[in-house]
Amino acid sequence: MPDYAAQRLNMVESQVRPADVTDLAIQAAMRDLPRERFVPAAKRGLAYMDGSIEVAHGRYLLEPRTLAKLLQAAEIKPTDKVLDVACTAGYSTAVLARLTPNVIGLEQDADLVRIAIETLAATGAKAEIAQGALADGLPKRGPFDVIFINGGIETAPQKLLQQLAEDGRLLCVMREGAAGYARIYVRHDGAVGARDLFDAYPPVLPGFREPAGFVF
Repeated sequence: MPDYAAQRLNMVESQVRPADVTDLAIQAAMRDLPRERFVPAAKRGLAYMDGSIEVAHGRYLLEPRTLAKLLQAAEIKPTDKVLDVACTAGYSTAVLARLTPNVIGLEQDADLVRIAIETLAATGAKAEIAQGALADGLPKRGPFDVIFINGGIETAPQKLLQQLAEDGRLLCVMREGAAGYARIYVRHDGAVGARDLFDAYPPVLPGFREPAGFVF
């Protein structure tokens, strides 16, 4: 039987810490949470690989390095209200719930919503899962101090940016063809600014693709 505890420790020591993730709370959450429970049974042997894992058709679990670096950049406080967009089976939501008790995971697929609710309960993570279109967010539940997008996007997430509180942060990965870079948006004095953080290449999420131009 695989020693998942050893694999979790190795993931943190070989993928997370070497990526300059020094936040001890993030390290502890990723070292303690059973990541293998958030992927299909047939893929549990891949749960701690250094890469994205497809957990449903076209839907992926972020690689540990990218997830950890984005979370650290968000500088999440225990009082922050967080929206976790495209949470798939709920792993990122469970990690976030270790940083703040005010977390809502958002999924649009009913099966993933059910799986996320069941898996969070089974692993003892306390967080809410809501169903809705990923790009629309949850405007009636905002504003949010942090919005976290689990996957690549090709265009600025305008509807989600409108749901940021003052000094709120939105973390995502912009994709431009083969290129990709993590980005943080910050709302301050009513305006939103952005800066790029590091290279990353997760697959693009549904609902976040650049509209195709007209072709003659």
